[in-house]
Formats: sequence, C-alpha cells, structure tokens
Amino acid sequence: MFATAAYAISALGTLATVALRLLGADATLSFAVSAITILGLAYTLGHATEQLGIAAGPRIGGIMNATVGNVGEIIIAGFLIADDKIEIVHASITGSIVGNLLLVLGFSLLVGGIRNGVQSYDAGAVGMNAASLILATIGLIVPATLAFLIGGGEATGPNDPEFFQIEAVTVGVAVLLLITYAAQVWFFLRSPEAPSSSHGEEEEIAEWGWRKSLGILLASAAALTFASEVLVHNLEPAVASLGISEFFIGIILIPLIGNLAEHVVGVTLAYKNKMDFSLITSIGSATQIALFAVPVLVFFGLIVDNPVTLVFSPLEVVAVAVGVFIAGFIALDGKSNWVEGLQLISVYLILAIAFFFLT
Repeated sequence: MFATAAYAISALGTLATVALRLLGADATLSFAVSAITILGLAYTLGHATEQLGIAAGPRIGGIMNATVGNVGEIIIAGFLIADDKIEIVHASITGSIVGNLLLVLGFSLLVGGIRNGVQSYDAGAVGMNAASLILATIGLIVPATLAFLIGGGEATGPNDPEFFQIEAVTVGVAVLLLITYAAQVWFFLRSPEAPSSSHGEEEEIAEWGWRKSLGILLASAAALTFASEVLVHNLEPAVASLGISEFFIGIILIPLIGNLAEHVVGVTLAYKNKMDFSLITSIGSATQIALFAVPVLVFFGLIVDNPVTLVFSPLEVVAVAVGVFIAGFIALDGKSNWVEGLQLISVYLILAIAFFFLT
C-alpha cells in the first residue's frame, strides 16, 4: 500500500512539478509540491536500488542502499551550494546526522521495543559506526575551533586572509573522512563478520529484473534532480510566505524530506525485529552522510567556486556531538528497549525547539 502510494506520488508529483514550473505558479505551492514529490521519488529510488542490491548480493546491496539512500540530500545540497546558500547546507548536514541518530533511531527503538520487548543486535558493527561518527565530530570541531582562534569568532569569507587556512583544513579533513569511509567499506566487504541476509531467513527474491531496476533508478534520479532544483529555487519566497527561518527549514524539514522513505524502512525493520538491519539504516546512514556526503559536497563547492567549509555554528557542533554521544552510549550494549527510543526522541525535540528559535 505504501509502495503504491509512493510510486503514484513520484509520477504525478513529477508531472505537477514540471507543470507548476512552466506556468510560474505560486512559490509556496511549488515548494510544497516539489517537497512531496521528493518524498515519493526517494522511496522509489531506494526500492530500485534495493532490487539491484538483491541481485548483487547482500554486501554490495548494503553499500548501494547506504550510498543511494542519501542521494536526495546530496542533490538538494548541491543546488543549495550552487545558489551560494552555504549556511543552509551546514544546517541540512547537521539535521541529517542528528535526525538519523536521534529521530530515526529513536522511533526504531520505540516501535520495535513496544512490539517485541527487549531487542538484541550486533554491538560490534554499531561500535565501528560510532567510532567513525566520533571522527566526523572531531572533523567539525577542529575547523570551527580554528575559525574562532584566527577569526575571533567572526565568520570569514573568501576575501579574508584567514579563509585560505580554514579552507585548507576543510579540504584536509574532507580527504581524511573520505579515506576513512573507503577503508570502512573495504573492511565491510572483506570481513566474514559483515551482516548478511542469511540469518536464518529465506533468501530474498527480486521483484524487478536488473534492467527494470536500473531504468527506474536512473529515471527517479533524473526526476529527483529536477524536483530538488525547483525546491531550492522556491526556497526563499516560500520561507518568506511561511514565516519560518531558512535555518529551521535546512536543519529540520530538508533532512526529513530527503530521508523520510529511509526512515520508514528503518522503523519497519525494527517492528519486524530485524534490528541489525534497522541500525544499518539509521546509524549507518548517519555515518555515510558524515564520511561520504560531506566530503563530496566540499569538493563540489570547490568545483562551482562556492567553497563549503566545515565551520559549523556552535549549536550545530553541539547537536552533532550530543547525538553521537547519546546514540552511541545507548546502542553499544547490544540491546535496546522502547524507553531508550523515547529518550532519543526527547533529545531530538529539545534540539528542534532550540533550532526553531535560532534565526
């Protein structure tokens, strides 16, 4: 039922987005329609990737799902960078990491705990992702601290002499994060302990052939690119009409739009008591954003001559650090319950309240 609705939203939403763009319709309406369309396209893209992954095997499939799962956010952020909206890009990165660690993981533990009681999973895999997220947090803290020390806490721009130093540190951190991500993927593929779908369950059979899956994946990616461009194009007038800050849209709404389908999958897996795979969806996705998406956006910023530094605001750095700490602390024992899920959701709501009043 959900899949059918997502496919319908993808097709009809894409047509509606194209029509509204050609007609020069109201910005708020175009923003809302493109956002809803992205939700459907994200699910369709993810399902097509999953079908390709079944044919490729569980390990390759896991990497494909993790990588393509964040394509929507990367595309949206790419248009924001091209439009020189770097602060919103920072907000969307923060919101994606925090949203996966607190909101998605929280709802997964809450729903799974209510349905199945105390649940167990592989703490070792969680530990590797937690260590990578700590590394990524350090990668945010160091450039922000450097900017404070050499800039006195004031934001620096491309014309300031200190900016070159900050940009050099950013590129260095991005390279190291990407190397770490590549090493983690290599370890995941080579390790006999890597998760697989053979945990006593029947082997999955693909619903679609690889040609159909690849065709739908490419078509969805193209439509997603167009819808993302429309979303970003109408962002400022929509913000003015709604009376919500661009920062709040970047840190709360854009991550939810780009990741909602993935969130549903994570919660559904927890409901079915498949916690290892549910954690790959939430914590693994946050790791992929931090180690892969962030460096990609940094390098894309250099290409389009709108540099993206890793100088995040103090509240953004605190939010990521808090999310990594509490999610890692709760998940490292290899067991979960619904109370822990509620605790994670509460932390997310506390941060969301602060974000709402930050202009």
